[in-house]
Amino acid sequence: AHQEIPMAAAFQAWLRSPVGPTTTHFWGPVANWGFVLAGLSDMTKSPDVISENMQVAMCIYSGLFMRFAWKVTPRNYLLLACHVSNEVVQGTQLSRKIMDLRGETWFDEKYFKHLREPKPAA
Repeated sequence: AHQEIPMAAAFQAWLRSPVGPTTTHFWGPVANWGFVLAGLSDMTKSPDVISENMQVAMCIYSGLFMRFAWKVTPRNYLLLACHVSNEVVQGTQLSRKIMDLRGETWFDEKYFKHLREPKPAA
């Protein structure tokens, strides 16, 4: 039979777990979300400021750490989610740069244009 665990007991168990907030298995991924947030922030910037070398390095880095997050015991789903997200963001940035180098326009010019334009006075 399935036994219900009270919320407080479940929280206490998580606090003491090998992936809880007192371990690097928690704080490492939390810190790595900064890469994802920075990449998302850069989506509104011109492709001229994107370094293709850095984007390739970030894609390789996240690819390696996705595998690590899956293989490490205990499996680190927070780290895996972080690096999957980073792979998508950095790959998108790399695509923007490649398209810019080819003289092609990326769709963000029409979708993100409103973020760069000054707001009209009220």
